[in-house]
Amino acid sequence: MNRIDTHHHIVPPVWADALRAHDYFGGQATPVWNPEAAIDLMDELGIGTAVVSVGRPGVALGDAAETRVLARAVNEYAAGMVRDHPGRFGFFATLPLPDVAGSLAEIEHAFDQLSADGVILLANYDGVYLGDPMYEPVMAELDRRSAIVFIHPTAPPGPGVPGVPPFSADFLLDTTRAALNLVRHGTVGRRPHLRMILSHAGGFVPYAAHRMASLTEGANGHTVTREGFLRDLRTFWFDTALSANPFTLPSLLAFADPSRVLFGSDWPYARGDNAQYFTGQLDEYPLSAEQRVAINRDNALALLPRLSQGSLTAG
Repeated sequence: MNRIDTHHHIVPPVWADALRAHDYFGGQATPVWNPEAAIDLMDELGIGTAVVSVGRPGVALGDAAETRVLARAVNEYAAGMVRDHPGRFGFFATLPLPDVAGSLAEIEHAFDQLSADGVILLANYDGVYLGDPMYEPVMAELDRRSAIVFIHPTAPPGPGVPGVPPFSADFLLDTTRAALNLVRHGTVGRRPHLRMILSHAGGFVPYAAHRMASLTEGANGHTVTREGFLRDLRTFWFDTALSANPFTLPSLLAFADPSRVLFGSDWPYARGDNAQYFTGQLDEYPLSAEQRVAINRDNALALLPRLSQGSLTAG
């Protein structure tokens, strides 16, 4: 099918070393990964091109200086993958948030020197969610560049449920909180050139959109009507990672703009056979031929037209 996978993670050695050095596992061991295994998985699932990113917990593992160095290192590594495997990879750059000044510098380097396809942002940093005014300079610069922003969850602030890892359910809440906060603070309305992708079918957004629109007040004097709230939520893109199944897809496809649903594998964090399982669920779901091609490839090409040649010829 020559799919384009917009939710595909990498584990650069420099990042894996940093996670071990800071004893960070977060309830899920860092998976064994290398580019060759990634390409094998892509070929198995019919993925022509994967737009790769470093997942949670991001790079804010030490002080601000260490975080900037690590962000630069993982971005240079990802750009090297794009060069070394023509047509097979794009990448979303990592920013050293919550360091705003460092993030602005890394945006410039990632786009102007490394030709990044966009950025990955975590839903929250130290409990402060996207949409908060502290991130406004970063969002303004990304808007100026008409950037793609891939929003990925991490553990929400506060204690978890003993024995329940955050990625099993809490990640869905984390994504939902970020989307809600981006709307209620007016970021979506003020930054119309941002193209923001929500992971995992948007968490609870499609299912709970009307509830959120009816019960959420705007922040900082920003007025959001119910209709405006729903409209702003529908400006997001949504990926199918760990979410393609007969129960989730009807809600997603009923809510989302059909041109804004993207294929995602969540490999290698989709443990075991989950990347294959959810891809198979998508393939078995009753879609028109046009819908299937749109989700697997064409919607991503509309966002990332430079991938056209690789996605149509690789695999």
